[in-house]
Amino acid sequence: STADTITVFRGAGQSKAFFDNSYGYAVFPTIGKAAVGIGGAHGKGKVYVSGKYVGDASMTQVTVGFQAGGQAYSEIIFFKDKAALDNFKAGNYEVAAGASAIALKDGVSKTAGYDNGVAIFTQGTGGLMFEASVGGQKFTYEPK
Repeated sequence: STADTITVFRGAGQSKAFFDNSYGYAVFPTIGKAAVGIGGAHGKGKVYVSGKYVGDASMTQVTVGFQAGGQAYSEIIFFKDKAALDNFKAGNYEVAAGASAIALKDGVSKTAGYDNGVAIFTQGTGGLMFEASVGGQKFTYEPK
């Protein structure tokens, strides 16, 4: 669930501070990934500002190249300021091609920063560390 996902990311060293310092965030509890040849991922999430639910988002990603197998993971995107969130909410938001997320690791407190106003964290299902390639993810937003 969204609440469980938030609890996990709040408890991790790398992403904990972002809850207090970001303008808002988008939480995707389960992004499903399946691939053979052309791969893809999809997930639905909720967007929050100051801890309040303000709207829904969905993510799609298409990747070309050799891939096999599937993996599900959770993702959270922190928005540095109102401008970054407004950019996301405008529609057709896309993560830059070379972008990768910060994999959540227990007990690790490394310095993570914003890139173009966003910071993206991922965690594999069951608490497994999972580094997702988030380049090419496209998002839509619908206000509550």
